Amino acid sequence: MTLRIGCTADDFTGGTDVAAAFRRSGLRTALVFGVPDDTTVLPVDCDAAVVALKSRSAPADEAVADSLAAQRWLWAKGAAQVYFKYCSTFDSTPRGNIGPVTDALMDAAGASVTLHSPASPPNGRTVYQGHLFVHSQLLSDSPLRHHPLNPMTDSALVRLLSAQTRHRVALIDWATVQRGVEAVREAVVAHQQAGVRHVIADALTDDDLAVLGAAALELPVVAGAAGLAEGLGHAYPAAQPAAAESVPHGGRAAVLAGSCSARTLEQIAKFYAAGLPCLHLDVLAAATGRDVAGEALAWYDEQDPKLPVLVYASASPEELAAVQAQLGVAEAAAQVEELLGTLASHLVERGVRRLLVAGGETSGAVTTALGIRAVLVGEEADPGVPWTYADTKSGGLALMLKSGNFGAPDLFIRALATAVVESE
Repeated sequence: MTLRIGCTADDFTGGTDVAAAFRRSGLRTALVFGVPDDTTVLPVDCDAAVVALKSRSAPADEAVADSLAAQRWLWAKGAAQVYFKYCSTFDSTPRGNIGPVTDALMDAAGASVTLHSPASPPNGRTVYQGHLFVHSQLLSDSPLRHHPLNPMTDSALVRLLSAQTRHRVALIDWATVQRGVEAVREAVVAHQQAGVRHVIADALTDDDLAVLGAAALELPVVAGAAGLAEGLGHAYPAAQPAAAESVPHGGRAAVLAGSCSARTLEQIAKFYAAGLPCLHLDVLAAATGRDVAGEALAWYDEQDPKLPVLVYASASPEELAAVQAQLGVAEAAAQVEELLGTLASHLVERGVRRLLVAGGETSGAVTTALGIRAVLVGEEADPGVPWTYADTKSGGLALMLKSGNFGAPDLFIRALATAVVESE
C-alpha cells in the first residue's frame, strides 16, 4: 500500500469532487462509499483514498462518529494526513457539522491547528477577506443560498465557523497568501501560538490554493473544498499524472436526478430541449402508496435503447416548498432517495452501463442501492465531475456522481453522447 493521504468527505458527490481533485494532482485515487470496515477493500493500490459519507446533514454526533471511524480506517491503511472535505458553499448550520467534525478529527490526531478554505475557483467559489463568493456575488446573495436543507444566508466564514466550535477562529488574508508558502506557514504558527485552532485562508485562484496546500503539507488534519485538496495533492513529492481508465462500452445510459439546484434544473432543461426522453417523478403520489417506480420502469422499457434517458424528481424552489409543506422536509427527501435508489437497481439490471446521478443525497441512495462500496476514479467530464468505475452484480458500471451545482448546462447530453456504442 502506497497511500499518501486519506480524506473523509461529508457527502457522496463531495467525495467524488475531491477524489477528482486528488487525481488531477497526479495521485491515483480510490473512492469508498459509506463508513468502511474490515471487509472494505480498495480497488487498486493507490496514493489517495477518499471515504464519502452522508454526514453533511446528519445529527452532529452521528457525523462525528462516522468521520472518526473513517479516519481510523484511513490511518490503518497508512494515511499520515487526513483531509476533511466539505462543500464549497460551506453548507452547514449553527450547530455544524463542519466545526464539530473538524474538532473531532483534530482531537483524535492530536492536532492543535488546522487550515480551512472552501474556495473552488473553477466553480466560481472564492474567499476574500474571509467572505465566501459565488462568482461576483456573496454566497448570501447568490442563488446557492437556497439550499433545501442548509440555507446559507451568511457569507462571513469566521463568523459561521465560530458558531460551530468552542475554539478560536481567525483569518489569513489574501495579501499574506500572495507573499507565498513561508508567509502562510508563519501566519499559521502565529495564530497557533495565539490560541487559534481554526485558520481560514483567503483564495482567489488555483495558484493561491497551491500555496495553501504546500503550507499545509505537515498539518495532520486539513479541511476545505476540493480546490485546497488539489493544492495539497500537488505538494506531495513526485506525484505523476494518473493514467486514464478505460470506459466500459455497450449497454444503455441514464440520468437520475434528485438535486433541486439551479444548475441541475438547467441541465434538465437542456436535456428536454434536445428532444431526449425525460420523465418527472411524482413524489407526492409515491408518498400515497402509488407505484411510481414501477410506472417509471414501464416508461423506460418503451424508450429507444439507443438514447440516454433522464428520470428526475428535481423541482423548482416553489415546487419543492409545496412538496415539503405536505410531507415535511425529511419525508420528502426520504421519498426521493427511495424512488431513485430503487430505479437505479432496476435500470442496472436492465442493462444500463453508464449512469449519471445528480445530487449528493441521491448519489448516496443510488450507491447504497447498488451495493457499491468502492470505485476507481477516472477522467472528468467537467471540473469536479469525474467518471468512476465499479463492478456490480449485473456487470461493469461507469458511474458519474454529480454535485447539484456542478457541471456545465449541457453536461447530461455531453457526458452521455457516446454512452451507447452498441445496444444490448
